[in-house]
Amino acid sequence: MLKGRESLIRLVGKRRRCLPNRQSLLSSPTQSSLNLRADENGKFVSIDNVEGSSNQEEQGNTEYSAVGLVDERVTCPVCGNKVSGQSNIINSHLDVCLSRGTKRKLTQRTLLELNFCPDSKAQIRTCYSKELGNDLFHAAHDDSHVQRVVHGLSDISAVEESADDVCGSSLNLMDDMQNQVGMCGNPILKDRINANVDDLSWALKNEVPDVEMTVTLDDISGVILETFIVGRKFCDGNELDLGARISLLRDPDNPKDPNAIKVISSDSGCRKVLGFLPRKLAQYLSPLMEKYFLNFEGSVISVPKNSIDVVPIQIMSHKTGSRGAKVYYNDEAFKCLWKNAQQVIESTKSCPPSAVKYQENFCVFIHDVLKSNSHLLTEDEKNFIELFTSLSDDSQRLFVRLYTRKGPWFRQSAISYPEVLDPEQAVKGLSETGYVSCFGIPNELCDDDIKEILDLLTVSELREILCMLKQNCNRAMRKQDLIVSLISLYKEELCPLLPCMVLDRTGACVRISLKAESLIWRAERLFFLNGEQDLLAFLLVDLGIVKYPTYKCIISQQIFSGRDGLLAYEEAIEVAQIIDEALDGSNIELVIKCIDIADSRISSESTQSLTSESMAPFLSRFSAKYVYSKVVLLGISFLEREHRYSDAIYLLKRLLKCFTCDGRRGYWTLRLSIDLEHMGYLNDSLSVAENGLLDRWVRAGSRVALQRRVLRLGKPPRRWKTPSFAESVKRKIMEVHVQGRPLNSVIGMKSRFYGEDGQQCGVERLALQHYAAEGWQGVHTESGIWLTIFGLLMWDIIFSDIPNVFRTRFQTAPLDLETDSFYLVRKSHIESHLQSIHDGMAEEILITSWELHEGTTCRGVNWDRHSLSELRAAVTCIGGLCLASFCRHLAKDYRSWSSGMPDLLLWRFHGNYRGEAKLVEVKGPRDRLSEQQRAWLLLLMDCGFNAEKFTV
Repeated sequence: MLKGRESLIRLVGKRRRCLPNRQSLLSSPTQSSLNLRADENGKFVSIDNVEGSSNQEEQGNTEYSAVGLVDERVTCPVCGNKVSGQSNIINSHLDVCLSRGTKRKLTQRTLLELNFCPDSKAQIRTCYSKELGNDLFHAAHDDSHVQRVVHGLSDISAVEESADDVCGSSLNLMDDMQNQVGMCGNPILKDRINANVDDLSWALKNEVPDVEMTVTLDDISGVILETFIVGRKFCDGNELDLGARISLLRDPDNPKDPNAIKVISSDSGCRKVLGFLPRKLAQYLSPLMEKYFLNFEGSVISVPKNSIDVVPIQIMSHKTGSRGAKVYYNDEAFKCLWKNAQQVIESTKSCPPSAVKYQENFCVFIHDVLKSNSHLLTEDEKNFIELFTSLSDDSQRLFVRLYTRKGPWFRQSAISYPEVLDPEQAVKGLSETGYVSCFGIPNELCDDDIKEILDLLTVSELREILCMLKQNCNRAMRKQDLIVSLISLYKEELCPLLPCMVLDRTGACVRISLKAESLIWRAERLFFLNGEQDLLAFLLVDLGIVKYPTYKCIISQQIFSGRDGLLAYEEAIEVAQIIDEALDGSNIELVIKCIDIADSRISSESTQSLTSESMAPFLSRFSAKYVYSKVVLLGISFLEREHRYSDAIYLLKRLLKCFTCDGRRGYWTLRLSIDLEHMGYLNDSLSVAENGLLDRWVRAGSRVALQRRVLRLGKPPRRWKTPSFAESVKRKIMEVHVQGRPLNSVIGMKSRFYGEDGQQCGVERLALQHYAAEGWQGVHTESGIWLTIFGLLMWDIIFSDIPNVFRTRFQTAPLDLETDSFYLVRKSHIESHLQSIHDGMAEEILITSWELHEGTTCRGVNWDRHSLSELRAAVTCIGGLCLASFCRHLAKDYRSWSSGMPDLLLWRFHGNYRGEAKLVEVKGPRDRLSEQQRAWLLLLMDCGFNAEKFTV
């Protein structure tokens, strides 16, 4: 895969079915200096005949762009076209010609059809949760714009990877923020708005006022609480009568929720389970029942039509014996529990729980978008989104169901969901408000609609139509081949009645309207802030599959200051999707067009004006400029693959000029130096490498690679003086050589060997067996175990209260983790924490984090791959000094140092509490160290680690 494409795919996320700006983007002229085009055969050629190649040794240190030599044209023996006479151009052209007809099959991206859970699975944080790091965050002056949301979801684990950009202005910005905190004494702490987060309650404002309470036993006895029975699908029977007597019973062994409370029928001595209390209420009532011995009884006050719908009930607490224990009803814990229980009750009065959780989640989703991003939407868009809340339950549920399915078209006769009681009326309501489009008349269909609706037909229906048209219909033909045949006949006007024939079989069809689809896509981007998450994230929370960490959102700065910035960002995302689709389809001309667009926009005045100078560096990745840089980087990889080094050099220089404070500058500088060497400009290549070493944004493996290039290219007579870093880079890395018994010696395939036990194994397993004979224990994990150790040791730092770094309830790391500001803003707290690690507290911190947060998703932490005993052994043997140094490097520059770590982590004990650790990079035959791996080994040696290279 081309360098940068995987990152771009993550940025784009789920491909949109319809790109509103596609036509205008591709038809508008671009002002790019690239001389690129594709010929009539789709081959990659140059507009001009000048390639420019000279002997740099004779020309001196001349700029590559000033060189231009007339190039001979030769005839390709395969296709007969004229191409450049340079060797690399001829080779590239022949590769394309000879590979024609062997292109890989295209794959179709499909959307996941969700199976939504009918009852609430999310769990909220209890009142015992402690706020972490209140003295850490630094805020802007204006307290009135600060929003705070407490995120306390206890049911979630997703892997998320982001690509934050680093910006130099973070240095001054963080200093200013710290100075302001020093002058005003944490202004944001004065006026925070507290809101417990769980499901819908985090978006509601109907909360019990926070007042001092003096609670007595008489106060709570006889108090009537109105709530609901949920989880009816788990009950013993569906029979339910109005006024039926009920009681509550704790269910501590419930595998989904240890706080679960059953609702039991009390009539006629029958102890049938009718369902459960809502999880967020049970969170507070369960300790009241267990610790304070409260009992609750009540009755059913309404019977729903649908047997699985929630059942309204009234419950009342009453006095019970204390079972021999002295109960204090006025302690702070009891007050907090009782107040929060009342708070949950009050919040559900205005919005009772629904039998279909996904409907509630969608309402939360659009409510939050309208509340937080109303300045980015027009009045028409806001009114359209608000219309959703006025729809009937059936219409709302049907829309969410259809939106999350693949589509785009659906047979109306086939729409059937148990929770949608009247699908026909639901479709009618959605159609009247413009949320769906309905087609039942052939004349209303366009050509594109015909193609999409043909997908609804079965293979037998398609064959039936072809037979009616008296066309050959081979039984071996696939569905897509049948569709292509029918479309071809329709376009040739050999089958004008095809729409009628299709609709006769499908009946009326519906699809999500383009307006609704576009607005919901925008809302998802604003809500999740990435392309990888969608409404499925709610489902994973509800099912308890994923559990997100507890943190606070303190928002004092908007990501998009105005609508223009949002629209430019969306347009850039469209360009990224177009180039990704073009690469899938090998559409060279379209790839070139996208590169031209990104090149012209990346430094245009309009794009620059939409990026606020006051924007925090870690928010810059939500700008159009950042997205276009991703497109340009992918274009550079494409050009290098095609040996178009002069154009790649031009784009690399553009990136380095436009992004002066960016963590990616190291890779760009390295590629620029390499491409200049490909072109024969050795002096320029050396100068670029030397200047790159003066750039503070060139780090880790890129810096080591540039240092090694300087030493290789900077020999006399180009350079006479030996660089000061020569000895450091040339340091000998200890190597261990072992003779293995190979099973295969095929280049490009992973080497396999016979292990010491006679079984087949990889090179890493062979290395573990070798070291086990010397008394070492260990794991093959590469970066995995190290990132897990870092996440567990630094958990409180990662999720501390910092403004603007947590903005959604579905984050696994702060937005600034991969930027310089992560360390700068938290410097005092980080250094204090690292001192504790240095002093030998690492194992205790590790155990505490494991016990408190096990199963909670966090960037880099893998709960399943490593056991607590392995992590404890590793931490103990590594020692506090090395661990503190390692964590400091990751905290300062997580982006540069989170990959390329040695393959093996080994340890062995000397007694019960002392041991030693060793890190080993394993290489098989013909393998060599990458620059990032070399940088890690050198860094580990500097930090005092025992590191070596193991070669088979």
